[in-house]
Parts: sequence; C-alpha cells; structure tokens
Amino acid sequence: MTPTLPPVRGTLTPNRPLSELTWLRVGGPADWLFQPADAADLAAFLKDLDPGIKTFPMGVGSNLIVRDGGLRAVVIRLGRGFNGIDIRGDTVTAGAAVLDAHVARKAADAGIDLAFLRTIPGSIGGAVRMNAGCYGHYLADVLVSATAITRAGETVTLAPADLQLRYRQSSLPEGWVLTSATLRGPKADPQDLHARMDDQVARRDASQPVKERSAGSTFRNPAGFSSTGRADDSHELKAWKVIDDAGMRGARQGGAQMSPKHSNFLINTGGATAADLEGLGEAVRKKVYESSGIKLEWEIMRIGDP
Repeated sequence: MTPTLPPVRGTLTPNRPLSELTWLRVGGPADWLFQPADAADLAAFLKDLDPGIKTFPMGVGSNLIVRDGGLRAVVIRLGRGFNGIDIRGDTVTAGAAVLDAHVARKAADAGIDLAFLRTIPGSIGGAVRMNAGCYGHYLADVLVSATAITRAGETVTLAPADLQLRYRQSSLPEGWVLTSATLRGPKADPQDLHARMDDQVARRDASQPVKERSAGSTFRNPAGFSSTGRADDSHELKAWKVIDDAGMRGARQGGAQMSPKHSNFLINTGGATAADLEGLGEAVRKKVYESSGIKLEWEIMRIGDP
C-alpha cells in the first residue's frame, strides 16, 4: 500500500527517475521527488511526514551516484525558493540551491573574496555538507552559520562547530536539510578577484575533463587535504597520483572510465550504468591498495539499491 504523503505547495512526483538529475546521468527512480516551494513548505512537509519514511536531500547531483535500483525514499531537491543571495558588509547569505560558482561571482562583484568556490561543482548546500574546498581553501574557513530544517520540521541555525567540518565531511544529522549558509570573506578588489577566477577556470579546463559526464573528484586525497594550487604543492599522496601509480588511468568497465585527462575523475563515456561506475571505482580502490597499501575513500556519495 502506498503511504499517504502530506499536502504540499511545491511539486511532489511519484516514481521519479533520478538519472537526469545527476551529473553522471545514471540511477533508478526515487519513490517520490519533492521540490518544495519554500522553507515553510519544506518544514510543514517534514513535520507531517510519517517518521518511518526515509528522506534524502539532494543538491544538483554533482557528487552523486544513484544506484540502478533507485531510492526507497522521498528525495528532496531544493530549487527556486532557495536560490537567493543577500550581501551585507563582508558577509554573503546564499540559499542552499545557489551554485557555488554563482556565489563566487556575486561575492567578487561586491569585493568579497570567495574565489575558491568558482571552480567547485555543485550548490552551496552540498558545499557545506562536504566542506568543499580547493587551492588550499575550504568552506569551513568562511562559514559563519548555516540554516537547516530538521526531520521533525524545526528550523535551526548551526554554527560551524555544530557541523564538525573536516576534509570532505561534516556531521549533519540524518534527514536534516540545509536551506542556506552565511559566508564571510576578506575584502578584495573586484577586478582582481574576477581575473583570479578566470585563471582558475582556465587551469581547471586544461587539467580536468569538464566536457565529460563526471562527478568531480572520485576519491578523497589520501593526504587529507585539497590541492593548494601552489608551485610547491606535493603530489605523492594525491588520489590521481596513486591511481596513476597503480596503472589505472584510463581504465574502463562497461561505459565507465577513469578519465585519461585526470585519473581521479570517473566518467560516463555513454551508456554506463551505476553498477559500471561503482564497479570501476571499487576496482581502482583494490588496485591502489594492492600497489601501495593505501585505502582510497570515496568522495562521490553512492546511494540507493543495486
């Protein structure tokens, strides 16, 4: 028997395929997809939803493999009601659905340096959840506070300490949905910031398979920190280096491949299943462990039923 869900002002779609909502373009259906109209709609829905029904907050699907069997849950995807940006002094408050790159550009216009966000794929909610970072900077360095709605429908303000932000991880209770974040960056010249971001984009485009279907970095760096972008950056314990050393650059399984351009990028060359992608990732982990004794940890989140 299909459970009855609370009424909503947003959109509630049953049996919704998730493949077209993820950057890797794979994955079976969610039992339900909920796109709330605004924070009040989301809070009321969660408050009245049967506690036995699982929920999964999903950003823009930039860092996600949804398995081929789909998800027995209500997937919550934030949209237009969560994409505002408010700039006051040296702080930027952005809705969880705003793209990281858009926040970086808007902040730069106002002379606030959040430039490291420019090349990070995904939205602000995901960036907080994953403590996203690059070029030696992390979301944790600039986060003032975040707002979330709990599984019980209560709105809470979280300090950085509440989230226990660490390399590519945070501690957000299950079922809580981040709705906005307030960031503070140092003041800088807008022209300089835009020039630096243009340089970052050019460097990224030269070294990463940006035109392929990928989900950003596949594995966390074993060193436990992001690339710094500096000339003295050490590569020994970067994920791409240990994958190269294990001979897995360009490795394939079905329609999945470790990118020949950047070996820590898992790509869907066309027609890959989630099983192909996850299977290739596990094969890489096994080979790296055999060759170096290093256990690579997934950075891409994998969810759902096989």
